[in-house]
Amino acid sequence: MGELNFSSHNPSAFFLLGIPGLETLYIWIAIPYCSGYIIACLGNLMLLLIIKIEPKLHEPMYLFLCMLATIDLILSTSTVPKMLSILWFDSREISFHGCLTQMFFIHSFAVMESSVLLAMAFDRYVAICNPLRYKSILTNLVIVKIGLTAVARAVTLVIPLPFLVKRLPFCNSVIVHHSYCEHMALLKLVCADVTLNNIYGMATVLFVVALDLMFIAVSYALILRAVFRLASVDKRMKAIGTCAAHIGAILVFYIPVVLSSAVHRFGHNVPIHIHILLATCYLMGPPVLNPIIYGVKTKQIRKRVLKAYLSN
Repeated sequence: MGELNFSSHNPSAFFLLGIPGLETLYIWIAIPYCSGYIIACLGNLMLLLIIKIEPKLHEPMYLFLCMLATIDLILSTSTVPKMLSILWFDSREISFHGCLTQMFFIHSFAVMESSVLLAMAFDRYVAICNPLRYKSILTNLVIVKIGLTAVARAVTLVIPLPFLVKRLPFCNSVIVHHSYCEHMALLKLVCADVTLNNIYGMATVLFVVALDLMFIAVSYALILRAVFRLASVDKRMKAIGTCAAHIGAILVFYIPVVLSSAVHRFGHNVPIHIHILLATCYLMGPPVLNPIIYGVKTKQIRKRVLKAYLSN
């Protein structure tokens, strides 16, 4: 791998190991990774285009969906190309500052995605529990403020991480046992006390995941209470149906996050490639599956896609 120059206690570059233990399968693993990335890019770009050109979709729910699609595009693009370069070309080297930048993008946009999913839960709550005031509550200005708050929250929470990592001495190794620059993976290379990093990382995860899930759960408890008060079964099913895509997006995002965190913290005997594959799922899963979920479950989007397909 060659000699690396150290400036102070920081290396000039790291080497991403990829998926240890599965090296013989790299060419096959690259196929679903590449296919997933193509689907994610085409699917999310299609969502953005359809929402832009279809006037009926210029509503709060679809504006939040635009935010989600944009986040998914950036989240997948910040990781998958480098992962494919490892799998296809054995291009493992990444500069120290490039690694910190990738780490910032991964964690900050994951926080943004969680924030937007929470905002979409609020959108469904207002639509079902207070439908007459829906447009007066969720005005364009309010949606812009929610989007800016999601960005500010993510940047504020994640921006300390690169600086907390940069102050540490990396004298154990420069080989990152992961396919991308993840905070916990970098800490394993440090030959100093990382208690502050661990505490801050855990506090951030708990603050984002636990808090957002709690508010999402509260929103859906209020939604279900309002739904079961409806006299007609058809109205109940229609109301629940408007939440189906959002519930799918929540499950696709949070299940891999919770599983990955649980395995990382408590699964000490779990093979490292399982850790890495689980961690990859929460970065690859939402960008690939969200356009499919919303395409299948949202009538207006489905009709527009079919119309475009049939016209060709």
